[in-house]
Amino acid sequence: MLYARHHAGARSLSGFAIQLHDSARAERIEGVTVFVGEDNSGSFGILANHARLMTALVVGLARFRADEQPWQYLAVPGALLYFRDNVLTIITRHYLRGDDYTRIVSELEEQLLAEEEQLRAIKQSLHRMEEEILRRMWEMGRRGI
Repeated sequence: MLYARHHAGARSLSGFAIQLHDSARAERIEGVTVFVGEDNSGSFGILANHARLMTALVVGLARFRADEQPWQYLAVPGALLYFRDNVLTIITRHYLRGDDYTRIVSELEEQLLAEEEQLRAIKQSLHRMEEEILRRMWEMGRRGI
């Protein structure tokens, strides 16, 4: 695992805060010692006093550890990550968080499948609307309207 560079001279590993925001809630977690995520360039890690960073997390799982507690897993359908002044802000439309890896992975898979089904239903509905509009335009043209 690759950990990104800290500010020159900043060697404290005292911890940082994570602010999680989605469309329905926000929460703050203090005392985080390490965050591991993935963007399009691959896996990366963040420790306290990391240099300013902004990236887009890919769909999947990130993890973090706070106050010597077990790893916490964070499932996101993509997210914007911003680290500044020892605060890691993550903004996404929805997230799942917990320490049970199997449960989080299962819930993420269920949500992704449900979203795919919703998209398929929307596409079908749009296709039916398009067919109906074309049919009405054809009838109007036939009547000379």
